Amino acid sequence: MTDLDGTWADESDWSAFDDESDGGEDGGAVPQPVLAVVGRPNVGKSTLVNRIIGRREAVVQDVPGVTRDRVAYDALWNGRKFTVVDTGGWEPDATGMMASVAAQAELAMATADAIVFVVDATVGATTTDEAAVKVLRRSKRPVLVVANKVDDERLMAEVAMLWSLGLGEPIPVSGLHGRGSGDMLDKILEALPESPRDTFGSNAGGPRRVALVGRPNVGKSSLLNRLTGEERSVVDAVAGTTVDPVDSLVELDDDLWRFVDTAGLRKRVNFASGAEYYASLRTKAAIESAEVAIVLLDASEPISEQDLRVLSMVVDSGRACVLAFNKWDLVDEDRRHAMVRELERGLVRVPWAERVNISALTGRAVRKLAPALRTALESWDTRVPTGRLNAWLNDLIQATPPPVRGGKQPKVLFATQASTRPPTFVLFTTGFLEAGYRRFIERKLREEFGFAGSPVRISVRVREKRAKK
Repeated sequence: MTDLDGTWADESDWSAFDDESDGGEDGGAVPQPVLAVVGRPNVGKSTLVNRIIGRREAVVQDVPGVTRDRVAYDALWNGRKFTVVDTGGWEPDATGMMASVAAQAELAMATADAIVFVVDATVGATTTDEAAVKVLRRSKRPVLVVANKVDDERLMAEVAMLWSLGLGEPIPVSGLHGRGSGDMLDKILEALPESPRDTFGSNAGGPRRVALVGRPNVGKSSLLNRLTGEERSVVDAVAGTTVDPVDSLVELDDDLWRFVDTAGLRKRVNFASGAEYYASLRTKAAIESAEVAIVLLDASEPISEQDLRVLSMVVDSGRACVLAFNKWDLVDEDRRHAMVRELERGLVRVPWAERVNISALTGRAVRKLAPALRTALESWDTRVPTGRLNAWLNDLIQATPPPVRGGKQPKVLFATQASTRPPTFVLFTTGFLEAGYRRFIERKLREEFGFAGSPVRISVRVREKRAKK
């Protein structure tokens, strides 16, 4: 293999980076039965969910009402996989936002294959629990009564009193300490069918994963509800309604997408506390597990520091990116002129991102998201053949050589695309390339090969001189 100037390059320097394989992707997901975990507020549902799935994912805090949406997690027990749906606290006479939370819990009951009804054994059956039992009986699903917070034998008498609910034998469990969790999981497997009642249409490659991110109250949950055509996420005028990431399968332009609605990021993760801290961690994890992120911005307000922080998180994660300017129905002519200046200053890190002007409230241009997502993902997956890349780079460097550094002009010996997702290029040189010249190469790369909607990473490997024998 020859260098750009015709000399031979040492193959050992670059062969490890010229790997054409991109890593395996998940195949089509096998449908799994769904288990809904329901109960009144603060009975320990999220703690129990963490015990069932065997890891700390659901946000837990010792105050009622932390979980608000229905949130799905994958679980595995005795070789069988199933989906666990955590829900917000259910109350029969809830008003305001809590009424929406209760509606989410009821929808989870209606769509589940089996239900775990959690009761606080230290309190016993309340009038709210008895009202929930009436709803559960109408669901016509297998229901397991789990008496939570049974940390020792002294509460077994209270557990026996739960027979009065008429839903069968109560199962004593300590979600916090794990006491009785194995027996509970065995009974859950007995109640769950082998396959779910409702399945979505098959998708050979599996749904592409989309993270919906942005600062609080920009309309993420409203957009998800608009896309799904149902009240999938709790929406309220109070900022910070969403705490856990919420997964939804959305069909756009005959393609199935997996959208994840995330908590709005107020502070840096290091400065957040309590449920907000864990919500920030969940949002960060949701971005990293996604393939493309839709960053939602409020078009009716100036771009804020919080918006830029979210953008930086997406760029640093290396995910494809689509900028969705929401509330476009509130933008007048003066605001549009102001936005032009803001975009030039604030979005300097992502001039390559796809942009769509939408309104989640009215549905304006929401369908344009699908083409933007496809373009961004296509760029994210793009691989440039090594021969074509080096021929193009040779012409570029002859026209515009690297700047002289320390009295010497560095030479680019060879270039290769080390990986995709995101496209990552490695340049082997005889000297350091200035950051400005690397940005120049990236800009020219985009002009030649596209990469709209995807970050491009360029790294430089300086070839060390070998000692003469």
